[in-house]
Amino acid sequence: MRIVSVASGSRGNAYVVEQGNDALLIDCGISAKRLAAAVDLSRIRAVLITHDHSDHVSELVPLLNRIDVPVYANLMTAEVVVAQEGVDERAFACFENGQSFEVGPFAIAPFSIPHDAADPVGYLIRGDETYFHGTDIGSPLDSIGLKLAAADAATLESNHDPVMLRTSRRPPCLVQRIAGPRGHLANDQACNLVKRFAAPQLRRLALAHLSRECNTPLVAELEMRATLRELGREDITLRVFDQDRVIELD
Repeated sequence: MRIVSVASGSRGNAYVVEQGNDALLIDCGISAKRLAAAVDLSRIRAVLITHDHSDHVSELVPLLNRIDVPVYANLMTAEVVVAQEGVDERAFACFENGQSFEVGPFAIAPFSIPHDAADPVGYLIRGDETYFHGTDIGSPLDSIGLKLAAADAATLESNHDPVMLRTSRRPPCLVQRIAGPRGHLANDQACNLVKRFAAPQLRRLALAHLSRECNTPLVAELEMRATLRELGREDITLRVFDQDRVIELD
């Protein structure tokens, strides 16, 4: 299974999961032109939406003008995206959280996550490996960790450093939102999830959705590497996904 981040951050998100000649696109917050430079659009079998925020769905309409594929989301997310982005409601194939479905060679299990959106989800995707995808997570819930425990490869939010957030120039209401239970995971929270739930089969880990103002790739990476050393799991390949660069979780 090949996992590629085309863009990861508050200015647009798009991730690709490939197996053989088939691919899934998770979120579509960047242009079809940027996507096409990173992946053969004809291989995409479906788009999976995590939640309705614009950095995850703003470019759905242009993409669907180029490729005719179903968009998977739960009903509440689909309703908001239809109203907000003008996506044709007929494009959506709606699921219930916790209900698995299949697309090509992939078995996909959406699970609920805490975030300030209509009904946000993460995904556990099974093909020749099992892949965990969780971004925009407000709280490191055990229910999320149990999904991570099933993974061979994982993308996990590591959004901010708490000290950098508190001392930033952001208004107090925004700081409170980001650090709150429906905001974003801090570096130490991501590390704690990995410490508690990473299973022996986990071999690849990516940190995602880093804040440009309240985190740095080096800070997030060093904290997670220290956690992996503590666990005796330096065998795990660690990558830090970027807003502007295509990065493969190899």
